[in-house]
Amino acid sequence: MSVQAYRQTFGPDQTLGAALAQMTGAFAGAGLESAPRDARALLQGLLGIDGAALLTQSERPLGVSADRIDDAVRRRIAHEPVSRILGVRAFYGRDFIVTPDVLDPRPDTETIVEHALEIVARAGQTNAPLRIADIGTGSGILLVTLLAELPRASGVATDISAAALAVAKDNAERLGVADRATFIATSGLDRCSEPFDLVVSNPPYIETREIAGLDPEVRDFDPHLALDGGFDGLSVYRQIANGIRKADRQVHLVVEVGAGQAADVESIFGAAKWQVLGRKKDLGGHDRSVAFEVHP
Repeated sequence: MSVQAYRQTFGPDQTLGAALAQMTGAFAGAGLESAPRDARALLQGLLGIDGAALLTQSERPLGVSADRIDDAVRRRIAHEPVSRILGVRAFYGRDFIVTPDVLDPRPDTETIVEHALEIVARAGQTNAPLRIADIGTGSGILLVTLLAELPRASGVATDISAAALAVAKDNAERLGVADRATFIATSGLDRCSEPFDLVVSNPPYIETREIAGLDPEVRDFDPHLALDGGFDGLSVYRQIANGIRKADRQVHLVVEVGAGQAADVESIFGAAKWQVLGRKKDLGGHDRSVAFEVHP
C-alpha cells in the first residue's frame, strides 16, 4: 500500500484500541514487517503513555490527537522511521533527539559504547579524568553516552555539519553533560589541539554505489553525508588514521565498522602504527567495532 492508496482516517471519537488495530492493519498492508511494534510505539510516543496504559485505556478516545496520529500513519507508510516521526531515539537507556540533520542511531552502535567502556575499565580508568574525542558525532550519542557513564570524563565532539552539532549539543544539555563537552565544526580532529585518552567514531562506511539500494528508511531519511564512505566505504577510516598518527600519550580508539570491513579497517590503522586490541560483535553476531591503541 502506498501513501496515495491509503484512504483511512482517524477521528476524535475513535478509541485507542480501534486506532491500534487500524494502524497495525495499515502498516501490514504497506508491507512493514514491524507493523504491530510500530503501531504501539507511535501511539505510545504520540500520546505520552506506556504499554500498560495502551492496554488498560483501550476505550479512551483519541480526541485532539487524532490528526497527529493520522499524519504519523501516513509518514510511516511512506517508510519514515518511527524514531524520526517521534523525533526521539532510545540509545543505551537514554532518549536522544533526532532530526533530519543527523543519522538515526542504530541499536548496533551501542556495541561501540560497550567496547569503549570495557577498554576503559580494563585500564582502571573508569573514575579517571579522561579526555574523549568523538569524530563525526552526529546526534552526539557516543560522546554524550560515554560522558554520562564516565562521570569524571570530559570530551570534544566534532562534525563537519553545524546542524548536526546543534543537535548533539542539545542532547548533551538535555542529558546533563554539556558542562563537560565541547562541540567543534571541523573534519576529524582538526582544530582539536589537546591530547585525548580515548577516541571513538561511527564514520560513514557505506560504499557510494550501494546507497541507492539501501532500504528506504535509510536511503530517503538519513543524511547521505553520514552514510557515504566513498568508493570502497573506507575513506573516512583513512582520514582518521592519517589524522592522529602522532600521540604524546597512550590513546585508545574504537570505531564502528560495516559488515565484512573489520579486516580492512585493521589494515588501514595497522599501516598507521596503531596496534589492534580486538573486535566486538553486535547482537546479530557481526563484527561491529574494532579497537586500537597507539603509544608515544
